[in-house]
Amino acid sequence: GNLKRFNARFAQPMENAEQDKLAAHKARQSLKQLVKPFILRRLKSQVLTELPEKTEINLTVSLSEDEMTFYEALRQHAIDQIMESSSTSSAAEQRIKMLAELTKLRQACCHPQLVMAESTLPSSKLEALSELLSELRQNNHKALIFSQFVGHLQIIKNLLEQSNVPYQYLDGSTPAAQRQERVNAFQHGNGEVFLISLKAGGSGLNLTAADYVIHMDPWWNPAVEAQASDRAHRMGQQRPVTIYRLIAKNTIEEKIVALHQHKRDLADQLLAGNEQASKLSVEDMLNLLKETF
Repeated sequence: GNLKRFNARFAQPMENAEQDKLAAHKARQSLKQLVKPFILRRLKSQVLTELPEKTEINLTVSLSEDEMTFYEALRQHAIDQIMESSSTSSAAEQRIKMLAELTKLRQACCHPQLVMAESTLPSSKLEALSELLSELRQNNHKALIFSQFVGHLQIIKNLLEQSNVPYQYLDGSTPAAQRQERVNAFQHGNGEVFLISLKAGGSGLNLTAADYVIHMDPWWNPAVEAQASDRAHRMGQQRPVTIYRLIAKNTIEEKIVALHQHKRDLADQLLAGNEQASKLSVEDMLNLLKETF
C-alpha cells in the first residue's frame, strides 16, 4: 500500500500506544512479521567480538538561575508565537516555525550567546566540559567532542585556546584534503581533543586515538549519535571507550533523550536494529515546548 495506508495501519497505532496498548502491540507484531524475511540482524558486538568495552554516561548539567530564566523566557515566547500562528499558517509553515523555536531552545541549553550574541551569561555546560576535560587530561585520555552547532564549537575552541589545550577541528567548511590531514595528525598524537561538527564528521572517520567521546547536545536521532561515537569505538581501538552526553537538566534536552529511548525500543521491537528518524508532528513538537518537569 501507500504511505497513507502504512501510517493508518502501523505508524498511528504505535505512536498512540498510551491510549490503546493492545492496538499498538498488534501493529508492532504485524509489522515485525512483514519485515522479518527481509532483515538479518547483526549487532556490532556480535560481529566485532574483539572490540573493547563501551560505557555510555548521561551527565546531567544544572543550569544557573539566570540561564533558566533566559531559557524560560524563550520557551514562553515560542509557545506564544506558535499559538498565534496556528490559525493563520499552514501545517507546513507552522512546522518550520516550531523547528526554529526548538532550535533556539536547544542552543540556549548549550550557551546563551548562540541565541543572543551580546549575552554575557556564562554557560554551565561549558563549565562542566572544562572540568571534565581537565580530569581527562590529567589521566592522559584523548577526547572527541561533537556538537550540531558550529557556533558552539567555536566557543569551545576559544576555551581550548585559552587553556592551552592542543586540538584538531573539523566542520562542514573544512576541505576534504584538510579533513584527512587533521585526522592523520590526531591519530599520530597531534592534539588532545578533536572538535567535530556532528553532521560533517559523524561518519567515515577513524579516530581510535581517542578513548572518550563527548556529545555536547543531543540530536533527534540516536542512530546519528551512535554512528558518531563509533569514530572511536571501532576496529583498531585498544582501550575501553567512554561516551558522555551533557544534558541540561529540566530542559528540552531531557525530552530529546527520552525520545531516544522510545526510538531505540521501537527499533528493537520492529526493525531489529534499523533505527529510522521519524518526523515529529506539530503536536509532538508543541508538547516538547510545554512544561512537564
